Amino acid sequence: MNSAVSTGTTAGTSGTPGTAQGPAGRAAPGPRTVPGRTPLRAGPVSAVWRPRAVLVPLALALLLAAAIVVNTARGTSALPLGEVAEVLLGGGERTSQIVVMRLRLPRSLTGALVGAALGLAGAIIQGIARNPLASPDILGITTGAGVGAVTVIVFGGAYGGLSGPLADLGVPAAAVAGALLAALAVYVLAVRRGLSGYRVLLVGVGVNAVLASVLSWLLIKADIVDAGRALIWLNGSLNGVGWDTVRPVGWTLAVLLPVALVLSFPFGALVFDEDTARGLGVPMTGSRAALLLTAVLLTATATAAAGPIAFVALACPQIALRLARTGHPPLLASALTGAAVTVWADVLARTAFPDIQLPVGILTAALGAPYLLYLIVRSGKARS
Repeated sequence: MNSAVSTGTTAGTSGTPGTAQGPAGRAAPGPRTVPGRTPLRAGPVSAVWRPRAVLVPLALALLLAAAIVVNTARGTSALPLGEVAEVLLGGGERTSQIVVMRLRLPRSLTGALVGAALGLAGAIIQGIARNPLASPDILGITTGAGVGAVTVIVFGGAYGGLSGPLADLGVPAAAVAGALLAALAVYVLAVRRGLSGYRVLLVGVGVNAVLASVLSWLLIKADIVDAGRALIWLNGSLNGVGWDTVRPVGWTLAVLLPVALVLSFPFGALVFDEDTARGLGVPMTGSRAALLLTAVLLTATATAAAGPIAFVALACPQIALRLARTGHPPLLASALTGAAVTVWADVLARTAFPDIQLPVGILTAALGAPYLLYLIVRSGKARS
């Protein structure tokens, strides 16, 4: 909409019929509109149509679908993109079906689900802290999940010395417990005198440093085999994942993504100060606790599935924020951005060097570290 304010017309001292009159016979200004938002009204029901809120997630979903197809096609024996698409639609040759469905598609889907969980968790934490530098990586939540998982690997041998179904639950359960404890420590220490974005950030950095020291001690205590296994996991890798990894991450995201979208109204109110949010009828303590628990569970699930994949939760919400042009990181767009970035990073990690497949976490760290420095410099300029 080109004009932001619509006004009536006047004729002499009397306005046209149906036009509101100002104090001097001038037409009163009409309703103010915001560019990019179209008000919709049907009787007592009103809403706002935001084209970007729909078009951006659709574009990101197409980018994610393209990444999954490309990542599935690339490998030691490359497949044509058309053949991969045919297999995904239920056709194709038997050999191509085995390569796609059993070997490569689970890796791509795991990367998409893990990236979506991290992107969504990062958007929630940045909204709660009201700070673009806040993320599970910086605040120690990811490191807490790593400490829990590595503790099981180191002190119990392969997955705690368990076997059968308990072996599959050992590392994920420990990762969830470690992430919850780290988040609880940050929350308790940061909200003692009211929530401040920089206080949350500083407390999180301190908790992260302590947990990183514990992680280093665990690796020193471990024998060479367990330490090697833990180091591979800590780099964040999608190598060797299968459908048994896709299912738990998929079910977790299927439950927590709708929960996060239901909490999107109180999440949007958290960008205001305490008094304004309470005036809007948002229960601050309960909303923060529910959102933080959702973010922690998403982070722990993603970390347990693929290890700590760095900087996805930090950068992707900010990318989605700039694409959607909203006042806070958009939840759905952040999830789709995280999924697309993770899968495309895995494509580069698998194909950048012909003789080696890098862990995806190494590539996201190499790409995300300069972005972190940019955010720090920009934040310092904004404060000064």
